[in-house]
Amino acid sequence: MWRQAGAALLAAMLTVTLVASFAAAALWQQWRATEVEAAERARIQSAWILVGALDWSRLILREDALARSGDGTDNLTEPWSVPLAEARLSTFLAAQRGVAQVQDASTDTADAFLSGQISDQQALLNLRNLVQDDAVDAVAYQQFARLFDYLGLSGAELDALARQLQQALQPDAPASAPLLPQSAAQLTWWGLPPASAARLTPYVTLLPARTPVNLNTADAVVLWASADGLSMAQAQQLVQAREAQHFKSEADAMRLLGTPRAGSNGITTATHAVSSRYFEVRGRLRLEGSTVEERSLVLKEGGQARTLWRERGALPPAGAPQAGPYNAAPTRP
Repeated sequence: MWRQAGAALLAAMLTVTLVASFAAAALWQQWRATEVEAAERARIQSAWILVGALDWSRLILREDALARSGDGTDNLTEPWSVPLAEARLSTFLAAQRGVAQVQDASTDTADAFLSGQISDQQALLNLRNLVQDDAVDAVAYQQFARLFDYLGLSGAELDALARQLQQALQPDAPASAPLLPQSAAQLTWWGLPPASAARLTPYVTLLPARTPVNLNTADAVVLWASADGLSMAQAQQLVQAREAQHFKSEADAMRLLGTPRAGSNGITTATHAVSSRYFEVRGRLRLEGSTVEERSLVLKEGGQARTLWRERGALPPAGAPQAGPYNAAPTRP
């Protein structure tokens, strides 16, 4: 009888253990499914919010193109150049009849924070300028040579970049040709050391077409490197002068500097401009403990603002000093 009672007790304990294990497994599966669904919902919501932020930025650029003051310039006093500090998303939502909109189960914007900025990509030296008609451009090469020397980088690295870019831009490039990056950080694809790429990032960009440097948005280092015969003091003088009044034409900057020294190109209409077409739009959304960042390249042309590409992921800080992919698939122009 004692043996039977012990066996019954043991069977009861095993049954309880199995039931508890099954219940715990079911509870864990339900919790995991809930967490996955919540994460997916947050991801989709973040994506749509960032799409809306990009459309908002495109609208700002489009309005800037349509409502210029008449001088046709792009400068750092315009609305697009003001970065958006991190703010609660609900502050951007329109109120109806003076009463804030009520949150429902489908929206989680109460704890969503949005920030972003628009930066002029023509405030940087464009690596695309290094190659023209399947050959290395001498003027652009000298610009980058000055920048590399200023940053303490090897001239051999510049030669390697020029060769790689020349091969990547060939119209009938074979499959073995190097892929064309979309940012300075991706220059490591071409064998550039990560430390060198990091030092170049604040001063260079890689755009789909050749572009001049914008005198109204470039910093002193870029201005100095882009103009042959320009001293660093003169470059800083240009930056200080445009703070009081932006340059309405290249001639304004030329008059400020006076006659260039013999044998130097200085500021020319071929290498410099006072307006821009390419802009970088960055957005950052913090929602439910997760952060989503997005970077886009926008072309402003003919009264329109068109998105050329977008990428989402963990992005490095903005490279442009004034205010402003890395997971996007590389494409050929």
